[in-house]
Amino acid sequence: MGVPTLAFVGCTGGAGTTRLTVEAAATLARGGRSVAVVDAAFGTQGLATYVDGRLDADVTAVAVGDAPVEDALFEWDIDADGRVALCPAHAPFERLARAKTAESAQALERAIEELTGRFDHVLLDVPPVASNPAVAAVTTAQRRALVVPASQRGSDLLPRQRGRLRDIGAPATAIVATRVAGDDAEPIEDAAHTVGHIGAAAPRPLATDPDTEVAPAVAEMTEDLLDTDLGLTFEDDGLFSR
Repeated sequence: MGVPTLAFVGCTGGAGTTRLTVEAAATLARGGRSVAVVDAAFGTQGLATYVDGRLDADVTAVAVGDAPVEDALFEWDIDADGRVALCPAHAPFERLARAKTAESAQALERAIEELTGRFDHVLLDVPPVASNPAVAAVTTAQRRALVVPASQRGSDLLPRQRGRLRDIGAPATAIVATRVAGDDAEPIEDAAHTVGHIGAAAPRPLATDPDTEVAPAVAEMTEDLLDTDLGLTFEDDGLFSR
């Protein structure tokens, strides 16, 4: 089945980490897997935009002990044989502050471990590491992918985030370059995978459509990072490959 837990760690804000995480989850679901996506980016709360309707509980409520993790899971209705459940952050400032304590980070770790026992894979959406929830997420994950925009800013910030992960005993497993398009794109040193730019207006997800350019790149990345074979096919010049 492959590696159970993988953290996508943004090297900077705007790297496209949340989008990459959910596209990887959709890819796994297309391969028939069950996936939980946990939002450790409490400040930006980007994963909540993928949930329709009211969020009565969220991952911060789980972290502070106000709700069990199953109450903070929301099914993502996508065209795939598998299952994706989202555990977003969506909270007032007061609870956000309480959710960033060391005790809450430990509760987050326990919730991630619980989900690992209930899903084939758990993917973690993690901001640049500078808070207790982010540290809890990356140290709990078995593997970590640093997500770096293909830009000068991305190149400049990559060494800092790599060093920070090493400092906490959770080194990066791989580097993934995102937003690889346009005249401003810049090669990212040591990038094991590259994913083209995904516009804000692009359908969510793209990975369930094998005819998109993003789908095969995300599938190759996901299979490699999780050490698994999803058996997916993609059309290439009229022939199916993979």
